[in-house]
Amino acid sequence: MNFIPVNKNQQKEMLKNIGKGIADLLSAIPEDLQLKKTLNLPPPFSEMEIKEEILKTAKLNKDLIVFAGGGVYDHYVPSAIKHLTGRAEFYTSYTPYQPEVSQGTLQAIYEYQSMICELNGMEVSNASIYDGATALAEAIFMALAINADRKKAIVSEGINPYYLEVIKTYLGENYSLEMLSLKDGITDTEELSKIDEGTACIAIQHPNFLGNLEEVEKFVKVARNHGVIVILHFDPVSLGLLKTPGEYKVDIATAEGQCLGIPMSFGGPHLGILTSMKKHIRSMPGRIAGKTIDKKGKEGYVMVLQTREQHIRRERATSNICTNQQLCALAAAIYLALHGWEGIRGIANKTTQKAHYLAEKLQKTGLRLPYRQNFFREFVVEIPTGAEKSIKKGIRKGYLAGIDLGKFKKEWQNHLLVSVTEKRTKEEMDKLIEILSSKP
Repeated sequence: MNFIPVNKNQQKEMLKNIGKGIADLLSAIPEDLQLKKTLNLPPPFSEMEIKEEILKTAKLNKDLIVFAGGGVYDHYVPSAIKHLTGRAEFYTSYTPYQPEVSQGTLQAIYEYQSMICELNGMEVSNASIYDGATALAEAIFMALAINADRKKAIVSEGINPYYLEVIKTYLGENYSLEMLSLKDGITDTEELSKIDEGTACIAIQHPNFLGNLEEVEKFVKVARNHGVIVILHFDPVSLGLLKTPGEYKVDIATAEGQCLGIPMSFGGPHLGILTSMKKHIRSMPGRIAGKTIDKKGKEGYVMVLQTREQHIRRERATSNICTNQQLCALAAAIYLALHGWEGIRGIANKTTQKAHYLAEKLQKTGLRLPYRQNFFREFVVEIPTGAEKSIKKGIRKGYLAGIDLGKFKKEWQNHLLVSVTEKRTKEEMDKLIEILSSKP
């Protein structure tokens, strides 16, 4: 118990007052999970020794040229983002419970919400979701609350497999989950017949996990005929070229916001984007900042909805999401402000052109692209010698060649998911072609 900042006499007095021993306090932990021996830890280090150890470990990292995507992308992050988000008033701030001392934070959230809605054509946005996976899971939960008399959610297998696992965890045993299978790399629209009167919502990803573009209009049309909530998980950068969720007239739209100026890091922190039409605002989890006028006629910013708050709504709370993603949201807002619509279109164009250049060149080497060429950012290439072997070979040469899809499905064995961003150069793409087309 060395980590408790009290001495042994104080510990003894505390335990005497509660009438328990240390073992009693830990009794909730199953016997087989309790540590039976002391951890084999090194002796204490000085600050200088710790710093040297960390730097030595950091040197083991490899600076790879990234062609892997699957939800996290190697886009260029402008220097202004790190500079501005690193300011103490943003970097150290927490949830703005007191508007009188949180105007800067509240305005940043408000501006982020406004930009996201302008980007994707939806009417309301929050700023409190952890990442793309939880955003989509929360959206499904939100739809089940809206259609409270229905207990079934239908989800496309074109959604990121990791997101699907989060969705299954969220739904548990209280709701049923039905899958729509893929056909030629996109969701099979013939399976829309699975929609019935017990279906609360349908969720698809566009572009989907394989990078292919879905036939969103068909899903919306069939869902509307059955009173089903439509959830679309989108790629923010793709909206520089593709129709927005608002133009598709979906009910709820979610995304992973990492591509908007947030470093890949080591899997986080990222930004969950969750937006909807205004009529569903009362069912939306998280916090929403709004602009108002005070009694002196001055503009001010406040939190206008806190539907998730357990301390306010308790069992009527829409979610247990209880963090504030303001710093990541601020990074996304700065990114969008720096680029504007023209900048987003430019990045989307470069990403698309480079991805199609790489796909065409790989085909010319004799490698097969199993799905149609109507894709954005990423595509699937079949590697007869094995995707995993190609990935290992690429790492040896300083390249992360893609994602081995075989670990998700048997039918995706020897399939590699390759992603391209505006950062990738012709020289880098040509080198990847050499790596993938040559023998391991």
